[in-house]
Amino acid sequence: MSATHPESPSRVDALTSIIVVAADSGPLLQACIDSSLASNAPFELILVDNASTDGEVERAATRHAQDPRLRILRNQANIGFGPACNRGAVLAQGSVLVFLNPDCELRADTVAALHRAVLDDARIGVLGVTVCNADGSPARGNRRRDPSFRRALASMTGLSRWERRWPSFAGVEMPAAGSTGGVEFIEAVSGACMAMPRTAYESVGGFDEGYFLHVEDLDLCRRVRAAGFQVAIAHALQVLHVQGSSSRKRPLFVARHKHRGMWRYFRHFDPAARNPLLRSAVWMGLWLHFLVKVPMLGWRWLANRLR
Repeated sequence: MSATHPESPSRVDALTSIIVVAADSGPLLQACIDSSLASNAPFELILVDNASTDGEVERAATRHAQDPRLRILRNQANIGFGPACNRGAVLAQGSVLVFLNPDCELRADTVAALHRAVLDDARIGVLGVTVCNADGSPARGNRRRDPSFRRALASMTGLSRWERRWPSFAGVEMPAAGSTGGVEFIEAVSGACMAMPRTAYESVGGFDEGYFLHVEDLDLCRRVRAAGFQVAIAHALQVLHVQGSSSRKRPLFVARHKHRGMWRYFRHFDPAARNPLLRSAVWMGLWLHFLVKVPMLGWRWLANRLR
């Protein structure tokens, strides 16, 4: 498929590029595409396929063959989420990039609101939204802090539940927001739906391709802030996220790459990584945590196969 390219600078400024990465994402991908194509603002939708075999990308191509707003980029292998986002961004024509998970659904006015919010405030380098579960409740991870060793430890041990009384126990995830309106500047947002001005994306070189799946969003938020921009969440904007379309099929695969991502982030950003003993302890702790989860993840995979 080929999209109609913008013909003037003003049209480019008005255009939003929605980038969705598919990797055997299942039927939820169709709902994601349909909701994106229903947006009431100038946009293009770039679907990057990481060598899916479930037939959903082919189904989307057939259903929307006459819609020039949809372009499909096919990779010959699963190159990972961040690298696929970067490939999609190379094709993008918009002044604002929206990276959207394939199990998310947009409201018709979300793209226009994201575009306006990002370009109206030159400080914003990444703008997140309130990601909601299928039942409408706010999902975890909408408001996050940088995952330092101390914060990650507080989250993993459950001590973070006491942070309102003892702030030193603060974890990675922040408590529920006191307000549901306006824009709040924080350290990191959910990677399920992130909007970025092209200038901020290009200033940091996009996603770090050393991450395959998970934690690349935290890394991106941190590097965007280091580049002089700010990370924010627009509380009033909501996106439905039916989580786990890929993780249910390959829970061990997803968990392994999540732990690899956590290790990469720790090595790159945490001062604690400079201590050889602590560095070794963190490495062993991460993979021990993974091994402890293997039986549960294996059972989840089997249960999914038996459905």
